[in-house]
Amino acid sequence: MRIAGLAAGLLLAVPALAQEQDPDAIVVTGRGLAAPPGDAAYDVVTIGRDRIAGTASGRLEDALRDAAGLAQFRRSDSRSAHPTSQGITLRGLGGNASSRALLLLDGVPQADPFGGWVAFPAYLPVRLAGARIVRGGGSGYAGPGALAGTIELESGGPAQLGRLSLDALGGSRDSLDLAGVGAVELGRGFATLAGQYARGDGFTPIVAADRGPVDRPAPYEQAAIALRAVAGIGADTELQANLSAFTDRRDRGVDFTRMKSEGADASLRLVGRGAWGWSALAWLQARDFASGFAAVNDARTAVTPALDQYAVPATGLGARLEIAPPVGGGVTLRLGGDLRRVSGRSEELYTYVAGRPTRRRVAGGESLTVGGFADASYESGPLTLSLGGRLDHWDIADGALQETSLAPGPVIANGRFPDRQGWEATGRAGAAYRLGTVTLRTAAYRGWRLPTLNELYRPFRAGADATAANAALDPERLIGAEIGMDWRPVAALTIRATGYWNRLDGAIANVTLAQGPGSFPGVGFVSAAGFYRQRRNLDAVTARGVELDGRWVAGAFSLAASYAFTDSRVTASGVAASLDGLRPAQTARHQASATLGWARDEAGASLTARYAGPQFEDDQNSRALKGAFTLDAAAALPLARDLALQARAENLFDAEVQAGISGPGVIERALPRTLWLGVRLRLR
Repeated sequence: MRIAGLAAGLLLAVPALAQEQDPDAIVVTGRGLAAPPGDAAYDVVTIGRDRIAGTASGRLEDALRDAAGLAQFRRSDSRSAHPTSQGITLRGLGGNASSRALLLLDGVPQADPFGGWVAFPAYLPVRLAGARIVRGGGSGYAGPGALAGTIELESGGPAQLGRLSLDALGGSRDSLDLAGVGAVELGRGFATLAGQYARGDGFTPIVAADRGPVDRPAPYEQAAIALRAVAGIGADTELQANLSAFTDRRDRGVDFTRMKSEGADASLRLVGRGAWGWSALAWLQARDFASGFAAVNDARTAVTPALDQYAVPATGLGARLEIAPPVGGGVTLRLGGDLRRVSGRSEELYTYVAGRPTRRRVAGGESLTVGGFADASYESGPLTLSLGGRLDHWDIADGALQETSLAPGPVIANGRFPDRQGWEATGRAGAAYRLGTVTLRTAAYRGWRLPTLNELYRPFRAGADATAANAALDPERLIGAEIGMDWRPVAALTIRATGYWNRLDGAIANVTLAQGPGSFPGVGFVSAAGFYRQRRNLDAVTARGVELDGRWVAGAFSLAASYAFTDSRVTASGVAASLDGLRPAQTARHQASATLGWARDEAGASLTARYAGPQFEDDQNSRALKGAFTLDAAAALPLARDLALQARAENLFDAEVQAGISGPGVIERALPRTLWLGVRLRLR
C-alpha cells in the first residue's frame, strides 16, 4: 500500500511539473528512446492504433494475431481460456504455456512474475498508440527472455487518443463491453485516464456432441484502469509515470472451476533527449491468482473438486538504465543494464475425499536476473549493420515445498530445493542492404529464458490430465538465423518475406509419463481417462519456416495480410524418447490473417479472415485439433458529428475452433459466433 500511495502521489505531481516548465523546451512525447536503425536488419511488423482499437473483439490478443505466427498456447481468448494458458510465442516454438516472446509496455516487461503468462484483460486497446513486433530472438537492449521475439506496446498521448473516446456495446449471451479513454494537455506534458469493463454469461466450452449434465456456460467479468502522466522537467528531459490495475473473473463451464486474477502495476521513467540520449526506468508488479480444478467422469454426469489453488501471490520488480552517446560517423550506440526480481508461491488444497480436501501444499521461491548490454548500429548509404550482445547473471533461490495434512498429524513433506545460479551470454547480428525498391536482410542471434516459478513449483490440471512441476529445470537457450527481403515498389505497397531456422535447446515441455488411474507425485490422483505429465527439459525443438507480410493502401481502402509456415520438430531422449521427431503440442504448421478495411472520418468497415491449421493437443501427437477458418467484421456509421453507431461480428459463420481435447476425447471449443451493437462518442 505504501508503494501504491507513493506512485499515486507521483502521478498527481507530474501534471503540476508539466505546467511549470519552459514552453520553449523540447516537445514531450511520452515515448522511450527511439528504436535503433539496425532493426532494419530484422523481421519487424507494426500494428497501428486504429487496428488495435478496432478489432471485432476489442481485445489486444486478437489484434496481435495480425502478425501470423504469433500464438498463445491455446486458441481461446481471454474470455474463456484458463489464464495460465495465455503465454505468447512466435515461430512455432510452442509446447509450453509460458511466454517465449518478450512483451513490453512502455519498456516494462509484462509477463506474469510467477507464471510467465499474459493477463490480457489488463491491457486496454483504447489507450495504446501501437504495437511493434520483432520476430527472432536475442534482443539485447530490450532485455532477457526474447527467445522467439519481442512485442513492444506503446501508450498513446493526446495526439493519438484525442480528448475523449467512449465505447458502449451489448452483445450475444448478455455480454457488455464498456471502454473509455481521455487525454488532456498540461503545459509541456499531458495526462491520460483509461478504463474498461466487460462481462458476459459466456458459452458452454464443451462442444454439443460431448456435453453432459455437468456442462454449462462459462461466465466472465473483467475490469481494468490505467492512469498515465508525462511532464517535461528540464530543457531535454521528461518524466513518465504509470499506474494501472485489473481484475478478472472467469469460469471453465463446470462447477469448482472459478478463477480469479488481480494485479496492479506502477512504473516511473526518465528520458533524456539531449546530445546524450538516456533513459532510467523502475517498475513494480503485484499479482494474485486463484483457480479451482475439477474431475469429471467419462459420462460427464458427475463433477467433483480435484484441486483448489486458492492463492498464488507474486511480486515482480525491476530497473533499467541505458545511455545513447553521440558517437557519430554513422554509428548509433546504446549501452546499459537491467535487473528483474520475481518472487511468488502457490498455495493449494488437494487430495479430496468425499468432496473435501485433506491436504495443503505451499510451494514457491524467487529468481533474480541482472544483466548488461551493448547495441550498435552502423549506417552507410544503402548498408545498415547491427551488432548487439548482453551478459546476464541469474539466481534461483529459496525454492521450497511443504505438504501438510489438514487433520492433526505429522508434516508430509517439508523440503527445500538447492539454490542455483549461472551466466548467460547472448547477442544478435544483422545486415540490411537497399537496392532501389528492394531491401535484402539477414540476421543471426542467440537468446535464453529462465524457467518461471510456475514451471519450477506449481502443478496444474486440464480436464482429467494432471501435470507436475519440476524444480530442477534448466534455462532454455536458442540459436537462430534468418534471411529476408522487403519490397516497396510504390509508397502504398509493402511486401516482406522471411525464411528462418531456430533451435531451442532445453525446451521446457509437459512430458507424458503415465496414464491413470493412480496417484502420482506432485499432483495426487489421476483418473483412468487422464494422463500424468511433468515439466521436463527436452533435448531441443527445431523450427524452420517462412513468413510473408504485406500491406497496401489506396485512399480510404487498405489491405493487410500475413502468412506463416512453420515446421517444428522435437529432438528427445531418455524418458521423453517417444517424442523424438514429433511436433510440439499446440503448434500449427500454417497460420494466416488478412484484413480488408475502409475508413473515412468517423465511418469505417473491416473484414478479417483468419486461418489456423491443424495442430496437436498433446506432446505425443495422439490428439489432433482440426484447422479452423474464421471471419470477423466491424463497421461504424456516424450518427452525428461526434457520435457513431458500431456493429461487430466475431466468428461470423460460427466455425468450430477447437481449443483442446481432454479425457476420453472431449473437445473444448473457442468463441462461437458473437454479435455486438453499440455506440461510440469521440471528441477530437
